[in-house]
Amino acid sequence: MEASVSNVEVCNLAYTGEFDQLKKCILSDQSLASKIDQDHRTALHWACSAGHTDIVAFLLDLGVDVDVKDDASWTPLHIAASAGREEIVKALISKGAQLNSVNQNGCTPLHYAASKDRYEIALLLLENGADPNATDKLESTPLHRASSKGNLRLIQLLLKQSASTNIQDSEGNTPLHLACDEERMEAAKLLVQHGASIYIENKEEKTPLQIAKGGLGSILRRIVEG
Repeated sequence: MEASVSNVEVCNLAYTGEFDQLKKCILSDQSLASKIDQDHRTALHWACSAGHTDIVAFLLDLGVDVDVKDDASWTPLHIAASAGREEIVKALISKGAQLNSVNQNGCTPLHYAASKDRYEIALLLLENGADPNATDKLESTPLHRASSKGNLRLIQLLLKQSASTNIQDSEGNTPLHLACDEERMEAAKLLVQHGASIYIENKEEKTPLQIAKGGLGSILRRIVEG
C-alpha cells in the first residue's frame, strides 16, 4: 500500500463506505485516522454523515477523538443526530461523546434531533443527560424547534424530560408563540396543558393568544380556564 494517501482521500473513503480500502490505509499509517480535510472534518465526521456504522466502530476502537469539531464546530454527534443515524449516535454516546457540545450556532445535537423529528435519537440523548433547555445563539431551545415544526411526539418527550414551556427566544417568542403562529393546533394545546402561558408578550408585544389563528385562541383559553 503506497503511503501517499491524502487526508481528503481518507475522508472520501469514510464517506463512500469503502471500508477495506480505508482500513488498509489507516493500518499502514494510523495518523490518517485523525487527519482533517479542508472543512476540518475527520474520517469519523464523514462516516457519521453517511451512516457507515462499521467504519465508525473501527475508528472509535482506534481511539480517535469522539468530540473533534469541524470548521463550524460540529462534532460527529451533531452530524449523526442531524442525519438520523441512531446506531451511530449510540456508539458515540458509549464512547463518552459530549451530549451538550455546541456548534457555531450554539446548537446542541438535541436541537437538530428536535427540529428534524428524530424521536429515537432525542430519547437516547435525553436519557443520557442532554439538556432539554439548552439555548442556541437565538436563545431557542429544542422545544422551540419541535414546536415550530409541530413535531408532536418530540414535544411530548421534551415536556416529559422537564423542558421549560415559557423560555423566550431572542424575538421574545415562547414555544407556544411558534406553535400558534404555524397553526399547529395539537402542539399548541399540548403546550398549554403543560403550563405554557397564553399571556407572555414577545418583542412585538403579541401574546400567543393574539397570534393564534382561527378558533385556536378560544380553545387555548378554555384549557387555561378549565
